[in-house]
Amino acid sequence: MNPEGFLVLSAILFVIGLAGFLLRRNAIIAFMSIELMLNSTNLAFVGFARFHGNLEGELAAFFVMVVAAAEVVVGLAVIVAVYRARRSASVDDANLMKF
Repeated sequence: MNPEGFLVLSAILFVIGLAGFLLRRNAIIAFMSIELMLNSTNLAFVGFARFHGNLEGELAAFFVMVVAAAEVVVGLAVIVAVYRARRSASVDDANLMKF
């Protein structure tokens, strides 16, 4: 597969993730959309690395996955805290929480 194919697929996945993040009000869906955008950038990194024949893209994708794993831990903790307080996973209810 040529690098244009990787980039087109990566761009399509990124746009789907961006649309999901901007259009949906559920925190879980927004969270999954962010993960989809991160995975699309990983695909672009790996596609460029394969095209250039080096491992720098795979290394960058690995670090993006490490950051995404940390984001999952923190993000799900926040979503669970909002759900326990408001019994809703809506993004609009999150601004009503008072700490």
